Amino acid sequence: MLFLVLALPAAALAGRLDGEASPYLQLHADDPVDWWPWGPAALAEARESNRPILLSIGYLACHWCHVMQEENFRDPDTAAMMNRLFVNVIVDREELPHIDGFYQQAAATMDLQTGWPLHMFLTPDGHPYFGGVYFPPERRQGVPAFREVLAAVAETYDEQPADVAGYAGRVFGALAASGANAGGRQPPSRDELAAAWTAMAAEIDAFEGGFGSAAKYPYVPALETLWRAWLRSGDATYRDAVELTVRAMVEGGIYDHVGGGFMRYAEDPAWSVPHFEKMLNINALMVVLMTDIWRETRAPLLERRIRETTDFMLREMRLPGGLFGSGLDADSPDEAGRRREGAYYVWTAAEIDRIVGDDAALFKRAYGVTAEGNWNGANVLNGRASDAAELAAAFTLPPDAIDGRLAAARAKLFRVRQQRTAPALDDKAVAELNGLAIVALAEAGIAFDRADWLEAAETAFAAARSMLQADGRLFRYARGSERRGPAATADHAQLARAGLVLHEATGDSDFLSAARTYAAMALGHWDDRGGGFHQVAVSAGAGVPPLKPGHDEQAPSGNATMAAVMAHLYFLTGDSAWRERAHATLAAFSTLAKSYPIDHAAMLSAADTLASAVQLVIIGRRGEAETDVLLRAAWEIAVPGRVLQVVAPGTLLPDGHPAQYKEQVDDQTTAYVCVGTFCSLPQTDAAGLVDSVKFIRQTRRGAANPPAE
Repeated sequence: MLFLVLALPAAALAGRLDGEASPYLQLHADDPVDWWPWGPAALAEARESNRPILLSIGYLACHWCHVMQEENFRDPDTAAMMNRLFVNVIVDREELPHIDGFYQQAAATMDLQTGWPLHMFLTPDGHPYFGGVYFPPERRQGVPAFREVLAAVAETYDEQPADVAGYAGRVFGALAASGANAGGRQPPSRDELAAAWTAMAAEIDAFEGGFGSAAKYPYVPALETLWRAWLRSGDATYRDAVELTVRAMVEGGIYDHVGGGFMRYAEDPAWSVPHFEKMLNINALMVVLMTDIWRETRAPLLERRIRETTDFMLREMRLPGGLFGSGLDADSPDEAGRRREGAYYVWTAAEIDRIVGDDAALFKRAYGVTAEGNWNGANVLNGRASDAAELAAAFTLPPDAIDGRLAAARAKLFRVRQQRTAPALDDKAVAELNGLAIVALAEAGIAFDRADWLEAAETAFAAARSMLQADGRLFRYARGSERRGPAATADHAQLARAGLVLHEATGDSDFLSAARTYAAMALGHWDDRGGGFHQVAVSAGAGVPPLKPGHDEQAPSGNATMAAVMAHLYFLTGDSAWRERAHATLAAFSTLAKSYPIDHAAMLSAADTLASAVQLVIIGRRGEAETDVLLRAAWEIAVPGRVLQVVAPGTLLPDGHPAQYKEQVDDQTTAYVCVGTFCSLPQTDAAGLVDSVKFIRQTRRGAANPPAE
């Protein structure tokens, strides 16, 4: 095999990633691998040198990405082999989600493992022909060594060029065609939604909660949809499934009992051992979910977890200026200075004894701490070991003393942990993730009457508008003074949603205007042929066809969020163009949503909103006592598909609004709760408003706004 580039001097390896803003790419700048960032230059180099591309996709918080780097990319012999055989391209999946999404889907199409780090081998045209995730430096448990894979893949490309090109071209073509997915003519009907809810609930682990029986992921969009199913139907099956799952998460090892906040997922079905990344999206989504459950249950444990998680986000993830970083690394140095997964979070029994003191035995019993540990000789704290009554009996203590003693012990551990080297924060301020965080702070702020949380949400939104936008364009992320990356549909959608929530929370019309602007920006991604939104604008695809994903990942899909946003805008403004776009988006994904409901749960929720949004109209003025009492009641009750407006007396609502001609009763602030064409009787007190919401949310009457033809 003849290679045009047999070796590269060290000087040639320096500098190519130095100008990149991504912390993940900067982390790899000193590797002996001759890395290229994704882009036309890398593809041109591959074509000119007739070498295949090795594409590596990861992110800063990823443990196995770091292992891959230490074992392979920093090994001089392996790096030399990579440089000789391939054009090596590295991608931060948070920076370029459309590149990650395309090649993750390619791996799935080829029956390869997906996840991170993802390694795909491409022809010089970017067409995939082999791949995998983590490869060890030496053969282990049937997994080939990385250098074996490199040699075999390069040899196949060299000796079977026609076969490689044909296979890779077919995979690429199939993925390109999938972007024009064929959906139905209508969004899922109410009966179809009910069937999907039933199918989702049947997948819940009846013993441990969550979906599946192996590693457990939060799947927050699916849990939110099941909670909505409970609110809509009153069927306790849905309620019990969600409460079982959320309780397992807030008490298990996936939750950080010392510092607050949730890890990305659990490695076992009982939620006891986490994968130690702490991601902004998971924590923001969990705050919203827990808040909505608390609105129904008033569970003290949930209230505490919401406060702790929100405090964690503000303390450890907020950046100067008010935006939030994307995630905290799974790895950090241990006491010996060695980089180790989970080092910041785990404890030995001896450490607990030394730090906690007199209440060490109580604490160890409460959190399942043992001498042998439950993870690599140390302990991940789990709060499911014993309840307060069991602890009180075992230690001859009053039951009401248990929480205080455990809180004091956790505070001692927190102070000690603050002296450890903390995991690195990926300080990219990603638009989508910040939209999620703003919604979380706003929803929790209004539910718990926390002006400081709501103020933090408003500050973050203002920072997003100033730091993530320029010249009428939204960028994917900001880092320092730099703006980078093409904005994805999810970026526009989540910031639009954040604007809508802030508008309802404050009544400030500027937030509504901003929401409309972000939604209008996303129309540049619209698919005129099949409806719905491409992940990025076609012009921003940068070498790959624009896919049109509707499935949720950790967060709701961009298409589902946009459908919900457009429905919300229609109900607020009466502009039927938003309804038509929402309808077309939901129709485009209806077949997939009905067939794979867990993966398309947010799409199901959006369809429910378009069909049966619960509209609360309060006729009064913000700041007046009567109005504020009704607003407080509205914020403290769960309202599926909530669309809230406070309008001054005499204000005419949009044509077709079910409360268009409603008025105040006896010159008092008056609330109407509507769904479809039906509105409740006028309510002038909080109890009446709450009763109306509970009744209306289950009526699901015929929509005032029939589906577009």
